[in-house]
Amino acid sequence: MGILFNMRLFSLLTILVVIVSCTSQESPPASRSAQFTGYPQNLFNSFKTDCAGPGDKYIKTAAGSFECRETLSPEATAYLILSFDGYPQNLPQIVTQLKSTKNQAGYRVDAELFFLVPQKNGSTLRIPIESEQLDRDFSRLYTDYGGTPV
Repeated sequence: MGILFNMRLFSLLTILVVIVSCTSQESPPASRSAQFTGYPQNLFNSFKTDCAGPGDKYIKTAAGSFECRETLSPEATAYLILSFDGYPQNLPQIVTQLKSTKNQAGYRVDAELFFLVPQKNGSTLRIPIESEQLDRDFSRLYTDYGGTPV
């Protein structure tokens, strides 16, 4: 379930759709953070593998910190450029960021999702993506890889 679930999660982000799902089983709390007893190497390996499609760019930003930058659909790109005064010669991207921090209990992993919209003046606008459904998806992902959502 790991790679297929991850591909679904990251595809979800690129098309800007929040999935409405019904489930009869108990779900973990919705969270973009989780605690792992050991370093979650399999989670990070899967994250890297899933960030290998056309228009994707995997970046290791620091020790234990990784980003996947993805190009967006033409419709989403146009929407962001028009809505946030973007610069059409430098297209917006969606970024999924995972950071791990060592602590007394093992490792804490935190996720962030945001759009980067380059501006005409040369700066870049960072627009956070907030979604209870995405938080639940992250919790399930963390649980699948042995973490406990916090």
